Amino acid sequence: MPSPLFADHSADRPPERETVEALITQARRLRGGLDAVRESTVDTSLATDPQLRWQRALCDLAVHHLDDLGGHLDQLREGLPTESADDPAAEAGPPAAPPEHGPHERGSLLRRVGSAEWNLLTDEVSWSDELFAMFGRAPSDGPLTLDELPSLVHPEDQDGLATMVTDCLVDGRPIDGEFRIVRPDETLRTVHMVGEPVLDADGSTACMWAVLRDVSELRRSQQAVRETRDSLHRERQIAQTEHRLAVELQEAVLPPWRGSLRFPHGGPVALDLAGRYLPSGTRDLIGGDWYDALQLPDGTTLLSVGDLTGHGVTATSGMAMVLGALRGMAVAGHRPGPLMGFVNQLLDTAAQPALGSAVCGRFDPAARTLEWAQAGHPAPLLFRGGTGRALDPPEGVLLGATSGASYTQHTEQLEPGDLLVLHTDGLVPRRTQGADAAHEGAERLLALAPRFAAARSAQDCVRIVVEEFGTAEREDDACVLIARVGG
Repeated sequence: MPSPLFADHSADRPPERETVEALITQARRLRGGLDAVRESTVDTSLATDPQLRWQRALCDLAVHHLDDLGGHLDQLREGLPTESADDPAAEAGPPAAPPEHGPHERGSLLRRVGSAEWNLLTDEVSWSDELFAMFGRAPSDGPLTLDELPSLVHPEDQDGLATMVTDCLVDGRPIDGEFRIVRPDETLRTVHMVGEPVLDADGSTACMWAVLRDVSELRRSQQAVRETRDSLHRERQIAQTEHRLAVELQEAVLPPWRGSLRFPHGGPVALDLAGRYLPSGTRDLIGGDWYDALQLPDGTTLLSVGDLTGHGVTATSGMAMVLGALRGMAVAGHRPGPLMGFVNQLLDTAAQPALGSAVCGRFDPAARTLEWAQAGHPAPLLFRGGTGRALDPPEGVLLGATSGASYTQHTEQLEPGDLLVLHTDGLVPRRTQGADAAHEGAERLLALAPRFAAARSAQDCVRIVVEEFGTAEREDDACVLIARVGG
């Protein structure tokens, strides 16, 4: 039975694979063109021409971003990222939207990129206007020297910046790294710096140039991707765990017998019994459906089928509670009507209230009678002489729907060869809702009367039901219990 709060929601359609392939092709074409531009900037005058150094640095930055873009498109083509032990599970949901930023952060790439040059021979320092804006510093205040630069760097990143600068000035290594800066307005920005030393005639470092880019938005986006990915991994792991637990709990509770079962053992009139659980079309929705047959101490047989709302561990654990209560109270001698009332009270006062429907019957082999009650559930179907009909249902509301509900019971006289079919309402696809859906399932079952009459056992009848309903794309799972009265 689906949850009363269930509703269909349209899902966002994933991008078409052809579109993603086209984007990947375009990104690779751009990457090849950019490589050609980079090769054209390789010149002996690179070390002395600031314009060429600027162009080469921009090309390097563009290459980094195109490589990242290609990697993201590859992930999009392949679907969700694969799980890894290195990926921490994130409990949080989607990240909050980033705060509003200044005008320079919403501009073009060039407005987020600045340049600087520090002359070690003359102590001259030159900053571009974009770099002043990036650091939140007025041009009238002048640029920062290499000794002053750490004053705006986040304390945790100062040692890393000092190492990069020292390696560049002393060992002639290129600079390629990131650090965070704390602007005068106390906002935190992430800066990516690439640069190289410029050597004089004797090989000593004469100056150092660098191109700095504000990558705060990029890093924020990457963090959002990581958090969303980890959240999806976490949700998937939880869903897989819950599904496994639900399956294990269901298998532990539902009757372990396969094939036909005969009750009572050694009695004058036996019931030939068979049942089957039919999963939903997706197989991911484990619901609270059950079927059960139990020989009672007085020689009668308990027959029950039912369904609790919802899916997953909550539904299967509730089903286990209800089925255990049914069995216990039936063994204690309670008749079907009062028994339904007790189960209703149990669900109404449970820590996790739920709604459910059920049919509960007690077959007396000596009198060949079925005493039964129902709670908002499709009535059992009786097949006799090649035709079938639904039994006239006694009064009974859904379990857990109202406090203090009373349930009446009816008694049906059975004959040798009679066939009883008890089922839940999820057998048919939910093209219709409520009573109409249950009616459609009953009508299709009744149409199987000639085939049931030709069947040799209850198990053969179950196979007929599975052939008729087993391949349907059901939104819900279902159960069927069939009992044939012996002679």
